[in-house]
Amino acid sequence: MTVDLSDAQWFKSSRSSKASECVEVAFVATEAGHVGVRDSKNPTGTVLVFSGAEWDVFLASGVWKR
Repeated sequence: MTVDLSDAQWFKSSRSSKASECVEVAFVATEAGHVGVRDSKNPTGTVLVFSGAEWDVFLASGVWKR
């Protein structure tokens, strides 16, 4: 799947530490319901894109709280 991220507005995760574990998230306007995730230290690097349903499962799993 190819998703246009040119207009994505990235937000740093509140769960990221201030040091090196930085994650940014963007709600992708061009792909309704999709969420992009990237490493803030490498903003031009690889972006993972999840459907809204996949993102909901991830959040519900609580794995991000570890």
